[in-house]
Amino acid sequence: MTFASPALRGLARLSIVVSVLATGSLVWLYRFAPLRDPMIELARYMPFLVYLVPALLALGLSLLLGWLWRVAALAAVALLLTVVMDVSTGLHRAEPPADPAAAGVRAVRFMTYNIKSYRAAFREGGFVPLNNEIETHQPDILVMQDAREVSRAGDLPYGMRDALPKHRLYAYGQYAVASRFPLSDCRHEDMSFRGEKHEYVRCTVDIDGTRVDIVTAHLLTPREGLNATRFELLQGLDDWRQNYADRQAQADTLVRALGPLRRPTLLAGDLNAPEHASVVQTLTRGLGLRDAFSAGGRGWGYTHGHSLKPGLSFLRIDHILVSPEIGVSSAHVGWRGGSEHRPVIADLLIPVGQPDGKAVDKPVEKPVDKSKSRASSSRSGA
Repeated sequence: MTFASPALRGLARLSIVVSVLATGSLVWLYRFAPLRDPMIELARYMPFLVYLVPALLALGLSLLLGWLWRVAALAAVALLLTVVMDVSTGLHRAEPPADPAAAGVRAVRFMTYNIKSYRAAFREGGFVPLNNEIETHQPDILVMQDAREVSRAGDLPYGMRDALPKHRLYAYGQYAVASRFPLSDCRHEDMSFRGEKHEYVRCTVDIDGTRVDIVTAHLLTPREGLNATRFELLQGLDDWRQNYADRQAQADTLVRALGPLRRPTLLAGDLNAPEHASVVQTLTRGLGLRDAFSAGGRGWGYTHGHSLKPGLSFLRIDHILVSPEIGVSSAHVGWRGGSEHRPVIADLLIPVGQPDGKAVDKPVEKPVDKSKSRASSSRSGA
């Protein structure tokens, strides 16, 4: 510290003050700002390196100063790593019995995966890493988005059946649901906006006498709005506002269609929004769901961004949302090499032998839609 020039020490103080003020603003913005503000929602897609690197530089410069400055700089970095970057500690669980062997509880591994099958199909061996990833995790229930090649094939194609040899399948459009448990009442439903066709899929699975509703959705990509803002600056903000409003309209439609929940429910898929974004908060608050990774995961759980420069995952936009009856013993994300999206895997605890007050439906497996994809527009894929 004694060897630093006054100018350098002044620069260090300024950088720390800016870092602390910027961090405080980001904490408010990411966690406490009003929902449904398009400009606030835009900030949630900012790559974390944009604010983390300057904070780390300020922390390095704090070594030129006294311990109070060092503590302030370190606190700013800590808040960025936790509150802003949304690390999950898994310490705030309020779950059903954590013992999978407990009476009346069935352990079920659930996985959601945007497989980008249209890209895998046109790449030699493109399904090999996807199949390896699925086989590694051995999900009891797997929901896939951007899986049009599965729908078109009429079964699990390109070696995928070898990874899921005993799974029943329902596939429609870009969606596929594969389950070890009996499937019934599978159907596709509408979540269109402004005349643009978009759909989601829902099924019911019978898990040892308990019927659980499975919903998988792929909400509109923010890519067009983000790119418009990035390249056109202020002129692109109108595109972003419309993009956000369309995705929010889809979330509102899901809440109206699904609520109030009649039985244990899992809603999973590529929601194209971080957990604290308005879109996901609409689903969790409106339906009484919680995020499985936040409940049972460790770390940041980022699922998207590794296909972009500089090759790092920095957004958690793929989610498994669970209703209160369902426990979460653990959750994690998978490998980056199979798709532009990492899968999310959750080990769940399902209360069994407790149907929803009605006789358990006799499982009726819906036929796979073998027609050409009538699914959502290609805009629904980030």
